[in-house]
Amino acid sequence: MDFTTSLIVAASGMRTQSDRMKIIAENIANANSTSTTPGGDPYRRKIATVNSEFDRELNANLVTPGKPATDMSDFTTRYDPGNPNADAKGYVKLPNVNALVEIMDMREAQRSYEADLTVMDASKTMLSRTVDLLK
Repeated sequence: MDFTTSLIVAASGMRTQSDRMKIIAENIANANSTSTTPGGDPYRRKIATVNSEFDRELNANLVTPGKPATDMSDFTTRYDPGNPNADAKGYVKLPNVNALVEIMDMREAQRSYEADLTVMDASKTMLSRTVDLLK
C-alpha cells in the first residue's frame, strides 16, 4: 500500500467516526426528551452503521457512514401524572437512550478517530522523509 492510499483509507475512517460521533451526540441530547403529544412516543435512539466498499482504483477497502438504524428496544416509563405528556394512567414515556452506553460508544468512536489520525500522521511523516531522501 502506498502513502496516498493509506492517507485516503485513514481519512475515510475519520469521516465515518465523525459521523458516528454526531449520531451519538444526537442520542445524548435527546436522552431526556418526551413526546410532544400525550401518550405519544418520544425520541427513539439511533445506531450508526458503517458500509465497507472495495475501491478497485486504490486496491483497498474504504468505509463510509451508512444510514442510521433505529433502535427498536422498549421505551422506559416514569409515573408523572402532572406532566402534560402523560398518558391516561399518568405515565410518561422516556427515550430508549442509556447515557452510559452512549458515553462508552462515544469514547470508542473517539479512539478509532485518534487511531486513524495517528495513521495519517505516520504516513505524512514517512512521505516527507521519502521526499527528503530523494533530494
